Amino acid sequence: MRNRITLVLLSLLVSLLPLRAEGLSRSREAVKLSSDVLLVAMPVATATTMLVMKDWTGFKQAALTGVTTLGATYLLKFAVHKKRPDGSNNLSFPSGHTSITFANAAFVQRRYGWAWGAPAYAVAAYVGWARTYARRHDWWDVAAGALIGAGSAYIYTRPFARDNKLVISPVSDGNSFGVYASLVF
Repeated sequence: MRNRITLVLLSLLVSLLPLRAEGLSRSREAVKLSSDVLLVAMPVATATTMLVMKDWTGFKQAALTGVTTLGATYLLKFAVHKKRPDGSNNLSFPSGHTSITFANAAFVQRRYGWAWGAPAYAVAAYVGWARTYARRHDWWDVAAGALIGAGSAYIYTRPFARDNKLVISPVSDGNSFGVYASLVF
């Protein structure tokens, strides 16, 4: 099973390599391109894993994580208007690449355990470094993106095939927000 997933991941990475980036030195261009490739490859690999494992509950949790991550990230981008280190626009804070990759890493770790999560976190950390190296973000942007992504995953994701005795989830009645907690003894 893991061999198949590894093969799928490698196929995805190889298929995305021909993408081109412009406007940076060769080194920065290559690093920026790799972060763009991983931005796409991580969610595709996560979805492929869920399909192979027939983890439909995981799909629902991943969708909630993704919507929350993207919503919070873009709400902040358009509210803060922080200029990028390379001066290209005012959408630097928080890093969208980092929020998405850390959401994926945290989802994989929470859902399937550290054996799968540790490599996913390594990839997400690389993406964060790559975004600063390519001068698209500074470390505050990357840290905020990582917090948003991982936080979203921790809110919605539960371990695969285990009984959950503790459930914590956000609730809203339209006028107010709160947290629902339930513990089964």
